[in-house]
Amino acid sequence: MAYWLVKSEPSVYSWEQFQKDGKTSWEGVRNYAARNHLKAMKKGDEVFYYHSNEGLSIVGIAKVVKEAYQDPTTSEDAWVTVDLKPIKSLKNPVSMKQIKNDKRLQEMALLRISRLSVQPVTETEWKAVLELAKAGS
Repeated sequence: MAYWLVKSEPSVYSWEQFQKDGKTSWEGVRNYAARNHLKAMKKGDEVFYYHSNEGLSIVGIAKVVKEAYQDPTTSEDAWVTVDLKPIKSLKNPVSMKQIKNDKRLQEMALLRISRLSVQPVTETEWKAVLELAKAGS
């Protein structure tokens, strides 16, 4: 199993809305690196949900329930989407500040390639974020 992080502004598509919907297609990605990450996602992979711009925190965990397929928002074959299902909210969201201050997370893509909307997370980073979420702020 692989781990990922997707980003959305709460005013565009919040974690709370995602939970109400119960499932979503992660469409509209128009960056080649992010698209390649979508293509690499496999059913069952786990995904951190990050509130970008407003909130700046990892707020929940989702799961890939359908692997890459043609993005219905475009007729261009280059773009794909995956389906995600919310699994659980983090009891204590993990803030960007906490991530920046944790030595285990210094190489995390969220810090190195901050604008990328879909990015990989290593198993070590995944576990470190979960530890921070349990510990609280």
